Amino acid sequence: MKKLLTLFLLILFLQTTQAQDYIDYVNPMVGTQNMGHTYPGATVPFGMVQLSPDTDTTRYELNGSYNSEVYRYCAGYQYDDPTIVGFSHTHFSGTGHSDLGDFLVMPTVGELQLDAGSEEDPSTGYRSAFSHENEIAEPAYYSVLLEDHNIQAELTASNRVGMHRYTFPQTDEGHVILDLEHGIYTYDEKNVWTFVRVENDSTITGYRQTNGWARTRTVYFAMKFSKPFKEYGHEKDDNGVYRGFWGKFDESKNFPEMIGKDIQAYFNFDMEEDEELIIKFALSSVSTKGALKNMQTEVPHWDFDRVKEESQGLWNRELSKVDAETLTKEDRETFYTALYHTFLGPITYQDVDGRYRGLDQNIHTADGFTNYTIFSLWDTYRALHPWFNIVQRERNKDMVYSMLAHYDQSAHHMLPVWSHYANENWCMIGYHSVSAISDAYIKGSITDDINRSLTASVQTARVPYYDGLEYYMDMGYVPEDKNSSSVSKTLEYAYDDWAIAQLAKKAGNQDVYDTFMERSTYYENVYDASTGFMRPKLSDGSFKKEFDEMDTHGQGFIEGNAWNYSLYVPHNTEHMIELMGGKDRFSEHLDSLFVMDIDDKYINRTEDITRDGIIGNYVHGNEPGHHIPYLYNWTNHPWKTQERVRMIMETMYSNGPDGLPGNDDAGQMSAWYTFSALGFYPVAPGAEWYAIGSPNVKSARLNLENGHFVIIKTENQSKENVYVQRLTIDGKDINRNYLNHSELMNADTITFYMGDTPNKEWGTVYPK
Repeated sequence: MKKLLTLFLLILFLQTTQAQDYIDYVNPMVGTQNMGHTYPGATVPFGMVQLSPDTDTTRYELNGSYNSEVYRYCAGYQYDDPTIVGFSHTHFSGTGHSDLGDFLVMPTVGELQLDAGSEEDPSTGYRSAFSHENEIAEPAYYSVLLEDHNIQAELTASNRVGMHRYTFPQTDEGHVILDLEHGIYTYDEKNVWTFVRVENDSTITGYRQTNGWARTRTVYFAMKFSKPFKEYGHEKDDNGVYRGFWGKFDESKNFPEMIGKDIQAYFNFDMEEDEELIIKFALSSVSTKGALKNMQTEVPHWDFDRVKEESQGLWNRELSKVDAETLTKEDRETFYTALYHTFLGPITYQDVDGRYRGLDQNIHTADGFTNYTIFSLWDTYRALHPWFNIVQRERNKDMVYSMLAHYDQSAHHMLPVWSHYANENWCMIGYHSVSAISDAYIKGSITDDINRSLTASVQTARVPYYDGLEYYMDMGYVPEDKNSSSVSKTLEYAYDDWAIAQLAKKAGNQDVYDTFMERSTYYENVYDASTGFMRPKLSDGSFKKEFDEMDTHGQGFIEGNAWNYSLYVPHNTEHMIELMGGKDRFSEHLDSLFVMDIDDKYINRTEDITRDGIIGNYVHGNEPGHHIPYLYNWTNHPWKTQERVRMIMETMYSNGPDGLPGNDDAGQMSAWYTFSALGFYPVAPGAEWYAIGSPNVKSARLNLENGHFVIIKTENQSKENVYVQRLTIDGKDINRNYLNHSELMNADTITFYMGDTPNKEWGTVYPK
């Protein structure tokens, strides 16, 4: 028994020590400045609760029109802001458009104020000034001094429970504000209804229902204080015509039901000097009873430090799936921060008993899988879900099952396009869930239910009223005079159809394979040989006359111009290059893209990108171009891919608050980096291969879920040695510029031999 105890303590010590090896290299503040839009709060990997400070309450509209300033606050936190308005429990990680920001909690002292006030005059509200000198951000932990109230705020979280610890000064005017009006991308009609119920002198339950990006979203909560409050009350928006018979009560103070559109509640405390007040705050999509059960199951105690330690242990376990050695400490921080970002979502979306609210707004039970939400698929199919097929295979399998559950509950009989919190928000284009599903089958993350998955994919691709799809199926392209962003849609539908064909091939369904392989060639219908670009075509078969290949707006594209989007044929790059004049001409075209100037007028009207995310006319800050640096592999100059990829990693990413070139877009921007840092990238998810780039790690050990580990080594690695001279797998030379998934997953050692000049004889064989 003594030996077993000693062994247990040794393992615990090693785990605790190892935790610091990984989480100390993560900077959750990366992407909190400019266009990155991540958040620095407390969450576990893929956690339902994502508890974070919000630094302003900028509204979606200004004088009845869209307020462009709100775009900066899609994750709630801006590094340059001087004040914090409070800590809310749900956030997106860099999605551009936004929602969430539920259940803002803010501790204060002094005169009670229920309005947040303004940045220009914080004294008019409950917000507080803060300094980065008094701020700490780690995985699963955040701390800051609220200077105006002299309160030390600390946050941590389990999967479904946020935990707050506030250390107060001595006061008989201590308050905790619970603001249910607050939200991200808020406006007058955002809240449909809010409800708070005081269960006893330390327990609160309730819900918030909103109409926003998610058209009907309901989130329930349970809130417990570590000590009783002495009194409580609320204000609310109650301007409706019908008031019922509630006028017989004074509802504003010590009344245990708070019901209205925009509740701002408060709870008062007497506090001793340096006394701690701890709050547990649990979420559920099902009910307040579900939230209470989540709290009791995950955090039945009041030990804040225990939750922090356990949650950081979860982060260490996930981060240890890649043990990377880099040239510099800064590079290691950049790598592990990117890895951290890739594990923030999709998020768990079910209670501890498996129950969750479905797309049909009924309550379902996840049987045999964990249900997830926040599928930003236009972004994440490119690299995030392929990344999961290496390091999060079981979770990605559950994500596929979650997509199939969405399909089963959909009134449109469609897989998710962009979904969150039991809603389809229809953001962006394509039907890229079929790509994520196909890639999971091709890479072996999932093997069962293939016919169910194929049926769902085919049905999704045949809904005629979806975004120009009727024209695409009938005419072979989306006409610009019938449906905007027509070229982008045609190109992305063609790729998705190819992904469906690969799934059909895997399932042995020849008819579906033939049909969708034919549809996958429709990109040819929008190629204009006279200009060398993909170009919008009208319903009469002619190309749109007014055409500016440098502009995004009104030119048939979305989040990219013709220079970038014309290169989007990831499933048949070889033929695209033939259309565009052959290998040498195409290589010159890529060279021009990376070095040409782009006029300010093409950037000024684009809210989601700045020059920080652009190299020449190549836009790395938006996703449609993420595969472009790898396209040299299909030319006579594959070494230029190595050069470009290394340059992008060095110039577009860093370990500082401005360390992302654009929105992280639910982890896609970071997944591009994790792949590229290891030396390869999934240009065409649904294919078995990865295109080779230029690794910037010295070595990396991939610890796979099946117990196998793969060593990726580099010889002669340096900042200058960006060119691959040789590549070996278990000592065998590989003289091609791609790596097969099966080789990656079964290899013992993959070795890149690097040099400072191109080896123009290596890597001339490309994937077909």
